[in-house]
Amino acid sequence: MKAKTNTTTLEQFVTKHYGPTNTPKRDKWEQGYEKFKIGILLRDARKKAGLTQDELAKRAGTTKSYISKLENDIKEVRLSTLQNIVELGLGGKVEVSIIL
Repeated sequence: MKAKTNTTTLEQFVTKHYGPTNTPKRDKWEQGYEKFKIGILLRDARKKAGLTQDELAKRAGTTKSYISKLENDIKEVRLSTLQNIVELGLGGKVEVSIIL
């Protein structure tokens, strides 16, 4: 017999604490989460490339402080700047999707 678990999906947790989709409180959370994801994605890619923040900054033509602020969701990033960081700094490619 399968044991019952008390797990909660991310969707269930967010709905419980921030409400259903397309409500002001949920929309605000979603916007913050998207910014956070970019910082986490950038940090993970930098680490996977074996670079320090300083090394990435030098390759991308920016500062260590700026990279840190992006990774820690303190500063927003323009798409063109993110593209430079990813392409020049990491040798990668930025892909953007708009899903309706």
